[in-house]
Amino acid sequence: MLAARALEEAIVAGNHPLAVRAATILDRAGAIGPDGRLVLLADAVRRKDWKRAGLQADRMAEDKVFAFTAPLFHAWIAVGSGKGDPLAPLAAAKDDPLATAYGGDLTPLLLIAQGNKKDGLAALAPFLARADGRSDRLRLAAAALLARKNGRKEALALVAGDNPAYARPRTFLERKQPLFEGDIAAAGIASLLVRISNDLRGQEVPALALSIARIATFVAPQSSETWLSASELLAGRDQKAALAALDHIAPNGLLGPAAMDRRLTLLVESGGGEEALDDARRATQADPGSVTAWARLGDLLGGLNRNKEAAEAYGEALKAAAAAPSSSTPAWTLWLLRGSALTRAGDWAGGKFAAERAYALAPQHPVVLNFLGYSQLERRENIEQAEQMIRQASKLDPDNASITDSLGWAHYVRGDYPKAIELLERAARGEPSDAAINEHLGDAYYSAGRRFEARYAWQAALVYAEDDDASKRIRSKLDLGLKPELAAP
Repeated sequence: MLAARALEEAIVAGNHPLAVRAATILDRAGAIGPDGRLVLLADAVRRKDWKRAGLQADRMAEDKVFAFTAPLFHAWIAVGSGKGDPLAPLAAAKDDPLATAYGGDLTPLLLIAQGNKKDGLAALAPFLARADGRSDRLRLAAAALLARKNGRKEALALVAGDNPAYARPRTFLERKQPLFEGDIAAAGIASLLVRISNDLRGQEVPALALSIARIATFVAPQSSETWLSASELLAGRDQKAALAALDHIAPNGLLGPAAMDRRLTLLVESGGGEEALDDARRATQADPGSVTAWARLGDLLGGLNRNKEAAEAYGEALKAAAAAPSSSTPAWTLWLLRGSALTRAGDWAGGKFAAERAYALAPQHPVVLNFLGYSQLERRENIEQAEQMIRQASKLDPDNASITDSLGWAHYVRGDYPKAIELLERAARGEPSDAAINEHLGDAYYSAGRRFEARYAWQAALVYAEDDDASKRIRSKLDLGLKPELAAP
């Protein structure tokens, strides 16, 4: 009983030696569960004791829930040991739907890990055609393996293009820096565990998801991916531990910027906004030419409602981007962020200029069209042109509730209340907790003579309103009804 409790606590705390000791005691007593078995497997892989790792994988096959992992582990163990065909365990498990689901896209990685670049890239092609989040992760994993297997040219081809997610890996490859450290097989098993953990998190099983993420750090302690995943899961229960997990990620590593973003978010959430600002400012001082560092500082200042300073930080990011045209952050994004910050700071002239620069660079991006269109509509400027922009944004992204709200508000401004209500109701169904959408809907109901429904919409807006001015305006409408001076912007 003591060993079982020690195992549970050791895994969550990230105490690898204690977890192994407790799992060993439970194994000898015949009372070990899948978490303890995973700990022993992780320890064997970490020590490159492939024979012992194989035995633990065999035992995993006896578990009712996690049996599907056994062939996946055996595939990577074959890579690590250099013995056997890594694809054979996957072929033998073809009738297991879970093993097939998780192992389906392992084939190209296993082929590349063996040094078979040609067949690996051929097997990779169908997965990359899907163009989703999983295919992006698979692309980067393949690029990392190719670079380790003297395939830097092929790796660079995989991360070519203007996708911002590829910019940093491409820079690493161009500088001949590795995309990951440590043993290939250990990294493969750790990445598999992170994927399982993320899926469990999505299924709202946070305790088990955290345990598996922590075990992933035992397998490959050099892997930044494992520490970032563990930090995200720890944040809900122990922010100090979540911050400590991020300390394992090198600032200049591939995931260094992501770790810094996560660190600043945690600090702000725990009331350490000033400490977060100090860290962000130090990052810009350490690398004044970093677009990411300046944009991060701008985001942080904006989140703290220091909008003028945020706009200045985005201005510095734009200067850095001009000097580094291969930046992962497009210039139009920085112009839009600067425009938004200036507008919130009360400088509409500066905000409009910045937004128009964003529009010149990305005239077909729905977010740009919606921001510039709605900002003008809000101030009753160029109403016809503003509505055209919002209509175009809606065509490009018809399911975006914010854009639908803008289009509904355009109809309201023109006095077409029935059409405004139709669109605003659709927007509210898409984002029921959005204060601005509910306030707009309440105003439209009231103007159409639907006073009771207006009150319900305003009550919903008040529940979610975070801005003091908006809350005061909505309360006045609930008390007095809609007056010209109380209309939503």
